[in-house]
Amino acid sequence: MQYSFQANLSSEQDTQQIAAIIAHHIQQGVVYLVGDLGAGKTTFTRYWLHSLGHRAAVKSPTYTLVEPYQLAGINIFHFDLYRLNDPYELELMGIRDYVEADNALLLFEWPSRGGDEIPAAELNIVLEKHADHDESAQRYLRLETDNAALFTALQQWQAAR
Repeated sequence: MQYSFQANLSSEQDTQQIAAIIAHHIQQGVVYLVGDLGAGKTTFTRYWLHSLGHRAAVKSPTYTLVEPYQLAGINIFHFDLYRLNDPYELELMGIRDYVEADNALLLFEWPSRGGDEIPAAELNIVLEKHADHDESAQRYLRLETDNAALFTALQQWQAAR
């Protein structure tokens, strides 16, 4: 991917602001959310969906594999592939129906477990936690995209901090 952005997220507000910037620029496509357990992938997704207008709870799809949302004509599918034993299970659950949906935003947590059954990402987001056992620990975000407008907006946010 052409652009790479990195930032320390020292507060929930930072996470919320970055998610809002991304939501403004990306409402469709395939996104990979990468990070260890507790890194903040679902929290990041919640802020993203709230920025798109979702007002209800955003729960982790750890046990259901996918949580669907529909917001202002956007079909959003939030996947958590952590418990996936074999990528072929995605084919059995009808992954093609999700991938081929009109106006779709597909958010994949643990995308490495999806193998070739999931499409390539247009946006990669990596979240890392700096401290081990503290939920309020500072996060580190690394993002890769080909979206020049998104990259510029993120740089402007960073410069304004």
